[in-house]
Amino acid sequence: MTTPQTKEKMPKGLLAAAHWAAERTPESRNRAVDLYRAIAIMFVILGHWLLVAAVMRDGELNFLILLSEQRWTHYATWLFQVMPVFFFVGGFSNGLSWTSARKDPLKKKAWAASRLSRLLKPTVPVVLVWACAGLVAHALGVPVDLISSASQAALVPVWFLAVYIIMTMAVPLTMAFWDRFGIASVAMLAIAAIVVDVIAFGVDQGWLRWTNYAFVWLAVHQLGYWWGSATRPKSWALGFVALGIAWLYILIVQFGFPVAMVSVPGAEMSNTRPPTTAMLAVGSVQIGVILLLTDLAQLWLRRVRVWAWVIVFNQMIMSIYLWHMTALLIVTGVAAYAFGGFGLSEAPGTAMWWAMRPIWVVLFTIVLIPFVLIFVRFEAGSKTKPEQRPSPWQAMGGAFMTCAGLVVMAMVGLGKDNAIGVNWLAVGFVVLGVLIATRRFSRR
Repeated sequence: MTTPQTKEKMPKGLLAAAHWAAERTPESRNRAVDLYRAIAIMFVILGHWLLVAAVMRDGELNFLILLSEQRWTHYATWLFQVMPVFFFVGGFSNGLSWTSARKDPLKKKAWAASRLSRLLKPTVPVVLVWACAGLVAHALGVPVDLISSASQAALVPVWFLAVYIIMTMAVPLTMAFWDRFGIASVAMLAIAAIVVDVIAFGVDQGWLRWTNYAFVWLAVHQLGYWWGSATRPKSWALGFVALGIAWLYILIVQFGFPVAMVSVPGAEMSNTRPPTTAMLAVGSVQIGVILLLTDLAQLWLRRVRVWAWVIVFNQMIMSIYLWHMTALLIVTGVAAYAFGGFGLSEAPGTAMWWAMRPIWVVLFTIVLIPFVLIFVRFEAGSKTKPEQRPSPWQAMGGAFMTCAGLVVMAMVGLGKDNAIGVNWLAVGFVVLGVLIATRRFSRR
């Protein structure tokens, strides 16, 4: 039976559509999840814009990482390192989505392609734009090393995307793990991560640390499943905070782990590449704070206008994330080469340098906005019917192909010492992988 309400059409335009959706959001929805995701992405962007310091030296533009200039900023990474928040809220959302989809065989089969669509499609424009820019730059005589460093700086955010895509592909398995063991599955993964650290650092088997990309982030993602099923999650909040603080004290003070929760140039060890159990510790604190604030966040988000803006932000969140470093490079490049290094003479970390940061952040934002408005269309979810979407195996194959290309770009950029100066193999892996993962190819 069709009701008058179901006949209503969503209005066109981001703001109007968001307001329409906000007025019709069920009371049972955990709106705080979307708010935390939006806040986390803003912290990532602000962290990059503050910690990547451009400076002119001897007529050349150099990019310094403030972490290597001022040690106190290492503690600031406890606030700006929000990858645990992404995996936590991602686990919550993926768990609910998969639980709903597996009730319907058709939706279950199409789940992977549908879930990947919004993650993968926005990557194609940014990769192609930088590939074309590299091609033009090489034709103009720009050294391959500069093409590599510039594109690597712009595309370094995709490392997280590659990890998160793999986590998403593993949801049917990790959800089955959760169904079988519940909260104990989190403990198992955390213990495995601890064992890896003990062996890697205790008996000098550093190669083993790379397995913690799975154990650490799967443990946090698994906690998202717990959040979706817990009846009184807030009662755990202080326990998570206390556990995280104690864990950080043991790792940093007793065992000499780095204070910084991101990689510091020149440092012998990193807590993030690959991740150590320090990421579980800081994540535990962040998750505890999230649980403490959720009730207040839910109350605030019942305001239609506030909730509508959160919806808008989440509809363009991938575009904002993927293009924010491009905006930084454009602004600093123009300042360096079109305006003679104007504003780039101050030594990073000085009082004047910090006083100018708000101006630079505003400039980065102004340049970022057009990119987001142009490319947000690629972020829309798939409009194809479930029966027309790729199979899980096709989606998985395309996702892994895409991740292979993204990892190369995040590590070394797009520059390549060949006839065109661009690593077109990596570009091809991303584009073809996205097509395979999000489109069904069948005979007519």
